[in-house]
Amino acid sequence: MPPVPGSGLAKGLAVTLRTMTRKSVTEQYPDVQPDLAPRTRGVIGLFEENCTVCMLCARECPDWCIYIDSHKETVPAAAPGGRERSRNVLDRFAIDFSLCMYCGICIEVCPFDALFWSPEFEYAETDIRELTHERDKLREWMWTVPAPPALDPAAEEPKELGAARKTADKLAAEAAQAAEAAEQQAAEQQDTKAEGDA
Repeated sequence: MPPVPGSGLAKGLAVTLRTMTRKSVTEQYPDVQPDLAPRTRGVIGLFEENCTVCMLCARECPDWCIYIDSHKETVPAAAPGGRERSRNVLDRFAIDFSLCMYCGICIEVCPFDALFWSPEFEYAETDIRELTHERDKLREWMWTVPAPPALDPAAEEPKELGAARKTADKLAAEAAQAAEAAEQQAAEQQDTKAEGDA
């Protein structure tokens, strides 16, 4: 059966009338702050202590908007006769948010959990050159990162924790056996000494 002429127009007008009768959902920002989801992707926060200057985030960034500068320092030997080590020291860590496309690749590839999503979103500037934020600003945003969700109590235990627990239990059992053997040996020595004195 062919469609009735004008039925599409009638359907469109019906949608328009339904929408006109609904209450407006306009948010009064900035007078009223928006109600954001707890894990909203706003900006990237830097936890500087975890950064080892491996440059993985800068290499993987498709926009090349992460700038890292570092230098090497020599660390003295931890034990006498040991050798000196060298380590990277972070001098500059900056992200140009005028180039960033918020893909999150840098956060995903960071092997040391130094980068996190912060829900902060109010960082507009009047000059595009001021959208390059240095490590002090990135560190400020780090403190607004929400805590991770709690683990599901019904979830299966991670294999790493199970293996670590087995190793710890084995070491504790060996230590208990060694302590018991030491007590037994001390008791035998006291018995032998008592027999010798008698």
